[in-house]
Amino acid sequence: MRRLLISSASAVLIAVAGLGSAAFAPAPMQQAEATADADARLAAFFEATYNERIALSPQQMTSLGMKTDNDKLDDYTPAAAERSLALAEAQLARMKAEFDTADLSPQSRMSARLFEHGVVQQREGFRWRESGYPISSSGGAGGSLPVFMINNHRVDTADDARAYVARLVEVERVLGESATNIRTRMAAGITPPTFVWEPALGAIRNVTNGAPFTDGADTAIWADFQKKVGALDIGQAEKDALIASAREALTGPFKRGYDRYLATLLEMQPLSTSTDGVWRLPDGDAYYSQRLRASTTTDLTADQIHQIGLSEVARVQAEMEVIKTQVGFEGTLQDFFAFIKTDPRFQYPNTPEGKAQYLEDSRAFIAQVMAVAPQWFSDLPEAALEVRSVEAWREASTGIAFYNEPAADGSRPGIYYVNLSDMTQVLRPQIEGISYHEGAPGHHFQVAYAQEMESLPRFRRYGIYGAYAEGWGLYAEKLGKEMGFYQDPYSDFGRLSTELWRAVRLVLDTGIHSKRWSRDQAVEYFRQNSLLSERDIRLEVNRYISGPGQATSYKVGELKILELRERARTALGDRFNIRDFHSVVLGSGSVPLDVLEEQVDAWIAAGGGHPD
Repeated sequence: MRRLLISSASAVLIAVAGLGSAAFAPAPMQQAEATADADARLAAFFEATYNERIALSPQQMTSLGMKTDNDKLDDYTPAAAERSLALAEAQLARMKAEFDTADLSPQSRMSARLFEHGVVQQREGFRWRESGYPISSSGGAGGSLPVFMINNHRVDTADDARAYVARLVEVERVLGESATNIRTRMAAGITPPTFVWEPALGAIRNVTNGAPFTDGADTAIWADFQKKVGALDIGQAEKDALIASAREALTGPFKRGYDRYLATLLEMQPLSTSTDGVWRLPDGDAYYSQRLRASTTTDLTADQIHQIGLSEVARVQAEMEVIKTQVGFEGTLQDFFAFIKTDPRFQYPNTPEGKAQYLEDSRAFIAQVMAVAPQWFSDLPEAALEVRSVEAWREASTGIAFYNEPAADGSRPGIYYVNLSDMTQVLRPQIEGISYHEGAPGHHFQVAYAQEMESLPRFRRYGIYGAYAEGWGLYAEKLGKEMGFYQDPYSDFGRLSTELWRAVRLVLDTGIHSKRWSRDQAVEYFRQNSLLSERDIRLEVNRYISGPGQATSYKVGELKILELRERARTALGDRFNIRDFHSVVLGSGSVPLDVLEEQVDAWIAAGGGHPD
């Protein structure tokens, strides 16, 4: 791969702020050699420490395209979290003892700073590890394991197939550990909202609803194994033996694990009695403050975020009024919402043909971005991007749309998933913006691009800060307008509707968890202030209640990127170049927002230009 780390003035101020102008003087040859040596030693340290960390997670190694320990699943016990933090703390202590930041180049100092930031973040998260809900609507570990096996476990050889079978056996242990975690947290008063249980139970039952467990069509996991083994270049007798061993594992330990896990969920379900925010939990207010810090990488308070949300809702709705007038609609904005949600021209048929058309349209939107992307970006990711519908067996427990990163070795493309379970709830005007967010120039340009920057330490190439990642995704929606798209005013209205959706998130996440809004109150606010369908409104509100803080990352991150772009445009004038700005924003991987701000400020101070 050709991706090299951007190492210009966009990183310098971060590392040398406060050192004075002498820091920029040419170093003597001896000093330069010492710096190069220190950088090389630090790079080796980061490589070794990353390998130590992922060695604790066989599933992460598989997701990265590795086959080390691919016959094992992760340890889901509390002791595993303790080991992970202890390792991170020991690594940080080693880094501080073995390296003097004064000996390092600016980029290496940034990496050291981000390494420490990650450990501090892990430490704070560990403090609140028991406060997160032990089960989600996707079924927790029971829902995620089949997705992991189907999407990540490659079967290139018979040994890979045997490793797959070994993991099917391992499922019994993992679900036993997960069931214990559920019981422990619920005994401590960390009871999930009532609405998570039915979809969770449905997701778990779906895993074993069909062959080889019951009559009927093959389950997703059984179909996946047979398909992968069927593609192997081995004899039929060996294929038959592998399939027989998988059947035995599935109907034996795998099924026992799911039966016991399901029994635990059914036993625990009656303990949940509320749909309120996390303020109701032990130390709920402090926990929510931590979730906001982690999600936004800022010190913004719940009140401040709430007010930003209200302001953004008003601003976006004012822009919507302009389009409403442009198309000649008479009535209120809420009337216009109702018109778009109910007029057949804005919907797809709820048929296989309608779903196929949605996918075709999404691919066309991404293709038009790719055609002009070189005018807006100096470099593009090499990984392929595919658009797929969410598999039927997990439609009920997944979100509206999401992105899965590609495998590091190129064996899996980046995937933009769309949930097409009910086409009556899908609106044509919103598809263009969502495609730009989840696909190109959104998450794919960001996540796949970062993975391909070979000069970055791997902890930076694969690390994610939510405000940066989701802020870029939302920024990409608006960027599509500047790139010349959204030619249909209704599609442009759809773009504004998805931006409004993220502004509403600021209001509702803080309203639910800090201001103690009820679920019904949140649903009604959404209904009055967005274009989302009734199904999606309820899914979204349920998401905010279940995952406190995360929904605030989108708007907070997008506003920071836009603020920095305007600052650069004003300061640089004619020297401002959008391709160079994007190189700065994307050029160091996912970073906290304060680090991003320092990078852009450094680039401005250096006079702009391409940061290479």
